[in-house]
Amino acid sequence: MIVRVAALGKEHWGRRSLCQCLLAVALMMGVSLSLKAQVQPLPPFAAGLEQWKPVSLDDQVAPNMFLARPWDSRQAIEIQSSNSMSLLATEVVVDLVQTPYLCWLWRVDGALKTADMQTKAGDDYAARLYLSVQLPPDQIGFGLRLQLGLARAIWGDNVPDGAVNYVWDNTHPIGHEQANAYTDLARMIVLQTGNAQAGRWVAQYRNVRDDIARLFGADAKVVQVAITADTDNTGESARAGFADLRFADDPKQCSLE
Repeated sequence: MIVRVAALGKEHWGRRSLCQCLLAVALMMGVSLSLKAQVQPLPPFAAGLEQWKPVSLDDQVAPNMFLARPWDSRQAIEIQSSNSMSLLATEVVVDLVQTPYLCWLWRVDGALKTADMQTKAGDDYAARLYLSVQLPPDQIGFGLRLQLGLARAIWGDNVPDGAVNYVWDNTHPIGHEQANAYTDLARMIVLQTGNAQAGRWVAQYRNVRDDIARLFGADAKVVQVAITADTDNTGESARAGFADLRFADDPKQCSLE
């Protein structure tokens, strides 16, 4: 009887050890899967501009020039802006819970000299990344609906419910944030400033999920990403570049490599 109990005990512990081993393997596989990088690239510029489209917000303003080209061993967009403003945009469907970080490379020849984001006359930027935000219909109140209707009557249907702009400014410090000089539907966030980084590619990332939730609410969605340089108010000229735009689950995915 004692022998039988001992045998049963060994069998029990053998099965238990096997189960624990299988569970450990499963957990390890699960951890491995969870640690696997999640990246959602935006349409590559190597394919040209087929999945990107120019967007003009004002027919009275000359458009920028966008050129898909190799630039320092990477496929990029060169933007030439001279007293002009238009966007190069692509629609996106992105789960910001899974991939909250927007990563990109950008560069400018130099910051603008006379821009001043505090004023309409100075609302220009050497480089600007623009996110169009869509709000749930039940969160668009009467006042906002009137505001959007007026804006779209002036600027056309391309005006989104809201927008976040990450900009390369000339004077304001990195991290400065304010409403756009024309409309508080758009928020401006300075991520680079001045000429310290001019003339070279700079790797940039931002937790878009946090910005969108903070500025527009947790249920707001990013529906479009656009890039531009903006010189129509100051009348200056600028040359900017963008490359390797992608959403990722980890800022480690945002590097020059």
